[in-house]
Amino acid sequence: MKYVLVTGGVVSGLGKGVTASSIGVVLKACGLRVTSIKIDPYLNTDAGTMSPFEHGEVFVLDDGGEVDLDLGNYERFLDVTLTRDNNITTGKIYQSVLEKERKGDYLGKTVQVVPHVTDAIRNWIETVSVIPVDGKEGPADVCVIELGGTVGDIESMPFIEALRQLFFSVGQDNFCLIHVSLIPVLGVVGEQKTKPTQHSVRELRALGLTPHFLACRSAEPLLESTKLKLSQFCHVADGNILNIHDVPNIWHIPLLLRNQNAHDAILKHLNLRSVATPPELQEWTKRAETFDNLQNSVRIAMVGKYVGLPDSYLSVVKALLHACIARSLKPSVDWIAASDLEDESSESTPEAHTAAWRTLREASCVLVPGGFGDRGVRGMLLAAKYARENNVPYLGICLGMQIAVIEFARSVLGLQRANSTEFDADTQNPVVIFMPEGSKTHMGSTMRLGSRRTLLQTPDCITAKLYHNSEYVDERHRHRYEVNPEVVGILEEAGLRFVGKDESGKRMEILENPSHPFYVGVQFHPEFKSRPGRPSALFLGLILAATGQLEAYLTKQQNGSL
Repeated sequence: MKYVLVTGGVVSGLGKGVTASSIGVVLKACGLRVTSIKIDPYLNTDAGTMSPFEHGEVFVLDDGGEVDLDLGNYERFLDVTLTRDNNITTGKIYQSVLEKERKGDYLGKTVQVVPHVTDAIRNWIETVSVIPVDGKEGPADVCVIELGGTVGDIESMPFIEALRQLFFSVGQDNFCLIHVSLIPVLGVVGEQKTKPTQHSVRELRALGLTPHFLACRSAEPLLESTKLKLSQFCHVADGNILNIHDVPNIWHIPLLLRNQNAHDAILKHLNLRSVATPPELQEWTKRAETFDNLQNSVRIAMVGKYVGLPDSYLSVVKALLHACIARSLKPSVDWIAASDLEDESSESTPEAHTAAWRTLREASCVLVPGGFGDRGVRGMLLAAKYARENNVPYLGICLGMQIAVIEFARSVLGLQRANSTEFDADTQNPVVIFMPEGSKTHMGSTMRLGSRRTLLQTPDCITAKLYHNSEYVDERHRHRYEVNPEVVGILEEAGLRFVGKDESGKRMEILENPSHPFYVGVQFHPEFKSRPGRPSALFLGLILAATGQLEAYLTKQQNGSL
């Protein structure tokens, strides 16, 4: 196994995840099989209980793993299906070590960070790196490892020591270290400053790891003089100093690396030149250039709870992008804080209230994504009602589907107290209830998680047609509450259709409103399996409906002309 380790220095948020993904893309384009591992040094066992404001979205894998959003980048860029074990956290490592200690596996020894914790890290990396993630048999050729955080952080010290030991054990030809660092430009001087990177590399070297490559983040391309300075003071060959400057969209990053012959230098270092081919990146090039040249856009109202941090809905945004690119459109996402739509905000924050409603009315479609808790729910209900009554295309995901059910029950059935037991445990009309397989007391890993099968009840519905007349779909879930099966009958009598159910027939997975051009709610999260060049069917349907092209598209598809 060949390992490519990506570390970061100077500041966090430099784009290590995109850099690691892009390195994987370039190596995969050279004919190699690539897998990836993300190391998060925090003490949480996984990302499941972390606030979106704290850490961005929680990405869900097929096996139900709740992981860091960077694994979403890996899956989208590399088109692989990762497992929960591809995300290593301090919490997981300490948990496994303590379980062994309680079982007596250490035979009475004093359990210490070195060697027991570091050995556990190494064993985890070596075990996970050989698990195939691309649908083929046998291990990958290269494992790209991203170490989260910044070099010098106290919590990452055991991981750096474990990686140093791994480097020593596998040898120079099998281990490549790429250090991502910042090259700032001070406004007064206007000079590219290398000192922060020098200090970061010095810190890394003091911990026993010497970078073979520097990936320098900067606003503008690096000057040759800056490269020479970095090479001289960081002990890295100038040919191995890669510049990842700001680009119009992240799909340019693999091309940027290819243009600097990064693939060739990495292949040479890992002694893989003999088995690799020249990089085939025509599709990436076309995709990146297409996005740069898009003229027409579509306005999408995103009505959510966590709109202050777009990373909270990163996969939703990416899925919208994939769908828009497929229709040669540029997505224009209008973020609307759901609470700003509520009647109370007209008195407390009248300007925000007016702006939110103006934005909603100007949008071509409405999307209500997932979320937890009752904050902003009344605003989401108003958005769903507006979309339903005005024939505006609507896609509700997870909570967004439940919102559609509650709004329909209140407005159409006249059940004014209809609610979810999540928001009102004593509601007289519980149209959304707590699901039986979860736990009310523990937050972590208690939800209905991972890939589950949804059976489409009829071919005569928009969803079935968008999924190419498939009888079922496998999508990823992350929820505790769902539509109460006891109210399905009266909802369907009033006009809603539950066109997708689980294999037991008791869990409602997909709803449609046949009297509406596109009013769809899904209990699962289709955004997690959307890929560049292979957009999610439901997101594509939303964009088609927003631009008035849905009917023509479905007709062409039924006739086999697509």
